Amino acid sequence: MLGIIIGLALLMYLAYRGMSIIWIAPICAVIVAVSGGLELLPAYSETYMGGLVGFAKSWFPAFLLGAIFGKVMDESGAARSVAYYITKIIGTKLAIVAVVVACGILTYGGVSLFVVVFAIYPLAVALFREANISRKLIPGAIALGSFTFTMTALPGSPQIQNLIPMPYFGTTPAAAPIMGIAGALVMFGGGILWLSYRQKKLTAAGEVFIELDKKVDEINAQSLPNPLLSSIPLILVIVVLNVFTKDLPAAQQVIPPLVTGIIAAILLNIKRLPKLVETINLGASGSVLAIINTSAAVGFGAVVRAVPGFETLTNFVLGIPGNPLISEAVAVNILAGATGSASGGMGIALAALGEKYMQLATSTGISPEAFHRIASMSSGGLDTLPHNGAVLTLLAVTAMTHKDSYKDIFMVGTVIPIVAVIVGIILASIGLV
Repeated sequence: MLGIIIGLALLMYLAYRGMSIIWIAPICAVIVAVSGGLELLPAYSETYMGGLVGFAKSWFPAFLLGAIFGKVMDESGAARSVAYYITKIIGTKLAIVAVVVACGILTYGGVSLFVVVFAIYPLAVALFREANISRKLIPGAIALGSFTFTMTALPGSPQIQNLIPMPYFGTTPAAAPIMGIAGALVMFGGGILWLSYRQKKLTAAGEVFIELDKKVDEINAQSLPNPLLSSIPLILVIVVLNVFTKDLPAAQQVIPPLVTGIIAAILLNIKRLPKLVETINLGASGSVLAIINTSAAVGFGAVVRAVPGFETLTNFVLGIPGNPLISEAVAVNILAGATGSASGGMGIALAALGEKYMQLATSTGISPEAFHRIASMSSGGLDTLPHNGAVLTLLAVTAMTHKDSYKDIFMVGTVIPIVAVIVGIILASIGLV
């Protein structure tokens, strides 16, 4: 048990220091294995690599196709076109809402949150400039729209954080719709209230929009593709995923919708993709790092599960008083925080405890769908600590620092989503799933 704690603590510390989980996960797994009395080489070559390869085998197509879809939507201008159209409809008076909604629609349509950050930033700058709102709030607005309700809560989302629980609980992407919609409303509503409060506070203090030394290029609406046509691939991904793939194994359900979305995006924008092969290559290359990061975390979870101390850890986590959904929420949140990754933390937790939670679902009468939704929503809580890769990317792209904007990211990406999880657990406890 002590070895597990040391391994987890070291994983958290090294990740926080900016070291890649690809190489720190096996080192931390070795500590767990040695302290647990496992033979070192078999623990690495069979247990750790078995967990890593098993996850990659199941989910690599989802990561690969998702990255290619996002890249095609980005390079063709389709993602920015949809976002620009939405922000123009909502308008400058509701600049923060416009940015959040635009991010939400793109991520719910299957576009990677990293692509969304790059696509939305110039639009956010233009809106905030016109509304004279401090640039400090741009990262918080993008984080709210990209890292929260569409990633983990809204039923039917094609984001990987909503798909990973499916094979453990025998569920679908639309699992626990009442809990999911309620959680999404808490995240969206709470986040908007916080950012609006911050806007008033900053404006009252005289902090308004300040242009950077290097001005962000203006958006040329005439150069963007038709927004209605650009939205078709996003709609197809959602419809195909939630209507036509229910009979497929969990990890395969996302393949047909993403293939459909990629084909549609290419056909609708073929003239805008003169370097189509290069675009697909870049998307495919980008997917490798994402899948290996998560798979490395799952491999660590497999070693934790193999040592004798795991039974003690299991009894401790499952012994948290009250509804077993509480223990699941705590486990996923802690591990997501430790790894700085929503999918990685949830991968470790479910690789280690997913079978136990499914047994609890059967024995307690709590719907497996509730366990799915709580696992998904919990992955989007402590994952957004300062060392999170998406947070670092967002701050770099927006030219802001942790001191400038992390308070808002923390509120909309950590505190409010945890409140949403609590709401979800309460609804599940009274039978509203």
